[in-house]
Amino acid sequence: MIVSLGITIGLLSCDSGNTRRTPGHIYAPDMTYSRAYDAYTSNPNFADSMTSRLPVAGAIARGHQLPDHLKEGDTTAYKTFTTSMRFNEDDLKEGRRLFNIYCGICHGTNLDGQGPLFASGKFASMPANFKDAKYLHMSVGQMYAAAKYGKNMMGSYAAQLDAKQRWMVIAYIKKVQSENGGDAFALGETAKADSSKTMVAKVEEKK
Repeated sequence: MIVSLGITIGLLSCDSGNTRRTPGHIYAPDMTYSRAYDAYTSNPNFADSMTSRLPVAGAIARGHQLPDHLKEGDTTAYKTFTTSMRFNEDDLKEGRRLFNIYCGICHGTNLDGQGPLFASGKFASMPANFKDAKYLHMSVGQMYAAAKYGKNMMGSYAAQLDAKQRWMVIAYIKKVQSENGGDAFALGETAKADSSKTMVAKVEEKK
């Protein structure tokens, strides 16, 4: 009798195809029957009834960068503008590659202003020779502004190089300049690491 009753209950509890659509209790009904709202539809969960939300103020989308806040023509700001980014050997190699693609045709792959366009006689004025004393000590901000906005006959490269790529190119130029009478190279990761070691050493001395 008990066995027969168990079998009967078991058969009745099974879903009999299209005739039964009440499975009983649902563990998480809000997940089973979610109340989703399509984009651009009214949404009562927000005060402004907008389903599509604006990004959080100050948020930067992945793959994007913070604005540099430079204004074209502000030469005073150019001279003091700099970056906190530091570049390793791979970054400098990429900077060299980008320089040769976008800059070498005018400034020359040796950074001496003897690029193919100038050597061909098509330009009356010589592009910047980065090994010349006039440019050896030029600030990184001035170089960045030139790449972003252009200078004299040189057009803007903001569309070709993003902010990080511009800095990689400048880091490469500054590295070469440091080896040709320019200022000590200050954009490398090794310089940053060395300064950290110096700070640790000073702390140890105080102990």
